[in-house]
Amino acid sequence: MSLYAQVIVDVPTMQTNKPYTYLVPSELEEQIQAGMRCVVPFGKGSRKIQGFVLDVSNQKPDENFEIKKIISLMDFAPVLNEEALQLADWMANYTFSFKISCLQTMLPNVMRAGYEKSIRLLDENVEPEIKKLFDQNNLLAFDDKMDAKIRRKIYGLRKKDKVEIVYHVNDRARVKETEFIKSKITAENISAFLNAQRKTATKKKRMLEKLLDLGNDPVERIKFQKQNSFTSNDVKQAENSGWLSLVSKETYRNPSENSTIESSSPRKLTPEQNVCVTRINQAIEQEESDVFLLQGVTGSGKTEVYLQTIAHALKLSKKALMLVPEISLTPQMVRRVKGRFGPKVAMLHSALSDGERFDEWRRIERGEAQVVVGARSAVFAPLDRIGIIIMDEEHETSYKQDEMPRYNAREVAIWRGKHHHCPVVLGSATPSLESRARGQKSVYQRLLLTKRINGRPMPHVELVDMREALKSAPSPDFSAELLTKIKEHLKRDEQVVLMLNRRGYSSFVMCRECGFVLKCPNCDISLTLHMDTHSMKCHYCGHEESIPRICPSCRSNKIRYYGTGTQKVEEQLHELLPNARVLRMDVDTTRRKGAHERFLERFSRHEADILLGTQMIAKGLDFSDVTLVGVLNADTALGLPDFRSSEKTFQLLTQVSGRAGRADKNGEVVIQTFNKEHYAIQLACTQEYERFYAYEMQLRHRLGYPPYYFTIKITASYDNEADACRKMYEIRRELSQVLSKSAKILGPTPKAIMRVNNRYYYQIVIEYKKEPRLEEYLQDLLVRSQTDEPKGLKLIIDRDPISFM
Repeated sequence: MSLYAQVIVDVPTMQTNKPYTYLVPSELEEQIQAGMRCVVPFGKGSRKIQGFVLDVSNQKPDENFEIKKIISLMDFAPVLNEEALQLADWMANYTFSFKISCLQTMLPNVMRAGYEKSIRLLDENVEPEIKKLFDQNNLLAFDDKMDAKIRRKIYGLRKKDKVEIVYHVNDRARVKETEFIKSKITAENISAFLNAQRKTATKKKRMLEKLLDLGNDPVERIKFQKQNSFTSNDVKQAENSGWLSLVSKETYRNPSENSTIESSSPRKLTPEQNVCVTRINQAIEQEESDVFLLQGVTGSGKTEVYLQTIAHALKLSKKALMLVPEISLTPQMVRRVKGRFGPKVAMLHSALSDGERFDEWRRIERGEAQVVVGARSAVFAPLDRIGIIIMDEEHETSYKQDEMPRYNAREVAIWRGKHHHCPVVLGSATPSLESRARGQKSVYQRLLLTKRINGRPMPHVELVDMREALKSAPSPDFSAELLTKIKEHLKRDEQVVLMLNRRGYSSFVMCRECGFVLKCPNCDISLTLHMDTHSMKCHYCGHEESIPRICPSCRSNKIRYYGTGTQKVEEQLHELLPNARVLRMDVDTTRRKGAHERFLERFSRHEADILLGTQMIAKGLDFSDVTLVGVLNADTALGLPDFRSSEKTFQLLTQVSGRAGRADKNGEVVIQTFNKEHYAIQLACTQEYERFYAYEMQLRHRLGYPPYYFTIKITASYDNEADACRKMYEIRRELSQVLSKSAKILGPTPKAIMRVNNRYYYQIVIEYKKEPRLEEYLQDLLVRSQTDEPKGLKLIIDRDPISFM
């Protein structure tokens, strides 16, 4: 009896969540399983694409057309288990995404299919302008950077069957293999080999002796050569002489092989910590999928709660998943988790190479790792028997994916918690208002840590009004008060953390004669000055050009730099404090692999006195000698047209303030601001989260913002502004027929930055409480929107957007 497979296919255009039926060739019947990747024919001609097998059965479909055969399997075993397939179904519906995108998101980059794509000309009766684009084989390379005008013409030719798209599937996953030496020299045969050598062949005799020392244990070829000063040619000659054999073995790439990690033991818990650990452990034992909101002030010992509950899960033969929001937090957190649980730990984050992520994923999938620590995408780690899921700094916006599928790792973690019947712990000193509100309604169970574990007081915070301070400030970015504090703490051999949430040298370049501001040619935003590369850069599309010396508009030489960035502040620090050692940590200085960890290690070894950085240094860092934190400008987020700007400002200031005085020394914080009276800044100074929560919730209720309403943002982008706007008005008319009168439709309006990379963006925001027809409409809109994509129009549907900008 024949077997038939339900396959979800990776069609670059006109995707669908509906699987296609394929016949399983007889030679694959014993191998094929749900969760495997396969190569299948699709559409007309010889087009081959990747697919995921969802189900296999012997039930023949009722269709009367010929059923195509699967060409080949890409895996020897399923790469996605039953849980992953169910999760993809939920994600596709919840995030308004296509199932194929959800399935691919769960795999390491190297396991996602790569396609070589080109266009073949079938009919030479086309415009000369188009014909000259094709090579002698009538092929044209196709990529996303193709000019929009050409793309539309190609699309028209495809509708007339004058061109076809040719695809080839590439699997980039590669297993690392290491060559080992297996010695054939024994005590019985070494004399014969030695006697056969000339007296002057000292290197060969030494080779024989070293091979004898190996015994029966294989050794890595590279290590053997380095330790004994042998060359590859020496080893090859020994192999030819029958003294050794070379064997290749699969080995894992180890992301931590160059790191020294000290083991640690469980610490004695405070009474508050003990209550938290007991409650969570009970949920682990009873296999309850409770969601705990662990709300603890900075330095209150949330990490120790995490570690001891993970240990309890492992004791019950279960596994643990721990999420951290930023790559910069991962090194310190991984050190702590690895220090406690050793080789049981695997890590998954974007700072790893593709090969390292692939190997860590395989360790997890094979059951060789029981604890996983990683950033957002680690929520899909192929763990079985999960006993606890932890999400540190749950309020962080980096947990939300900004491209399809637009999932929030928090929602995925809760789904997996229900699937595995295990608790989910959301930890933060400043929970998101949505999570805090759910805690108040007992949707989440609140656990509180109100005191620092060492009994130390929270750091003293001094607020500096820069409107007055600038009159006597020693430099544009440092008040006299902050500079004095820095000098005092450095004199005591203590360390300082300075935060400015803006990288680069200067915010923009402006002509003082005519007011001209140098903008990106592709985006509606000014270019940022970077002195390290002596260039102007766009932080949105990556455009780069040289620094102007003369105004391009009026030809005046009165063109100057305005605003400030981390590079410029570093320069000022060297002038103000020439003996201070400064480490600058931002996106520009931490691009290289392992840079975050190297920076933090250097700072922990006191190789620097001042750590200067963007918001990546605000959270999770724990250095015992940091006693002063300075915030150079607390207002960077307050001026943004975002209803969450006050919340983000409060969270950032509270988090960065918590880096000071975490050990035996008292901490101080100096916050420089031009908005001294703003409630978010005032309440962050006193670390009064509950007062901030109450005040902000009143504003949200009055204005109709989350968490009082659900929100969905629909965005259209096009290379023509009028078409993008026209599409959004069309969608608004449809929505007015679908939604009840209690729902609000905001827009269409241009986005705050309307043009990015030569595409124009318009958006609609829907605010609602219960709309039974909305989900079905949006799913239909998602499918219909694909007919516009070949013309260049892109539509994005985002549930619970992080920002309305």
